[in-house]
Amino acid sequence: MKLATKDLLGMKELSAEEIRYILYQAEIMKHILLQDAKKTPHLQGRTVVTLFYENSTRTRLSFELASKYMSANAANITASGSSVQKGESLIDTAKTLDAMATDVIIIRHQMSGAPHLIAKNVNAAVINAGDGMNEHPTQALLDLLTMKEKKGQIEGLRVAIIGDVAHSRVARSNIYALQKLGAEVVVGGPSTLLPRDIATLGVEVYENVESALRGADVVMCLRLQKERQQNGLLPSMREYSKFFGVDEKRLALAKPDALIMHPGPVNRGVELTSGVMSLDRAVINEQVTNGVAVRMAVLNILAKRSGHYGNFN
Repeated sequence: MKLATKDLLGMKELSAEEIRYILYQAEIMKHILLQDAKKTPHLQGRTVVTLFYENSTRTRLSFELASKYMSANAANITASGSSVQKGESLIDTAKTLDAMATDVIIIRHQMSGAPHLIAKNVNAAVINAGDGMNEHPTQALLDLLTMKEKKGQIEGLRVAIIGDVAHSRVARSNIYALQKLGAEVVVGGPSTLLPRDIATLGVEVYENVESALRGADVVMCLRLQKERQQNGLLPSMREYSKFFGVDEKRLALAKPDALIMHPGPVNRGVELTSGVMSLDRAVINEQVTNGVAVRMAVLNILAKRSGHYGNFN
């Protein structure tokens, strides 16, 4: 099986069959990742470039490790250290990388739609590593892989997404993907941090955490996007923690075996208490491991379809 396009731009564009195919490939890659010798020849001779216009640690590092584990030639560019500071446009930068026979461009950008823009202008495969407040597809895929490993299946799960939904590209990607795979999605948080149109995506919406948590199989807390916040949306971190943070008492409303997830980094004591994070059902570190496996799978699927090799239809 192949993906319908040469790029991974969002979960909204993927079919349920394509999502399952990526997860299957990620399971294979995880077996490789857990071996003592993590070097494989899957992408030998391919070139992968990460192009990040926003700060990142986990996502960028996991993409770089994924490409190196599969023997790709890997390079990274940050806006602060590139010709972007000299006024080079996004499309010009992308076309320059394309002219260097780059096979995969992984981009994170503060503007929603930036990956879609460059994908139309290059032969290379483009992977969206987060665009504005739109999507973050590989994060959703690693979340799905974690749920599937721990719960056996995704269909029928009740997933509660808690917190700063308005500014979360992770929430949007998960909502699209989970519903395509048959899960029930509910969201909860302060009214100021819930998009006005969120209900149109087919999710249940609650302005209190307790209602959202009730009966959940998976509790996914979101990081407060303080760097994206407008003044006045929250009174204080202390107030948020008091009324919307997930502690042991609130978690008891979910199912006894409910998974606790977070895209990281966690604002400890704000979105989650230290006590909740220490529970065996908290799978935040496993999400990180699965992030590398998922990105290995995505790179392997897309790199071989790059227009530079002439086998993309």
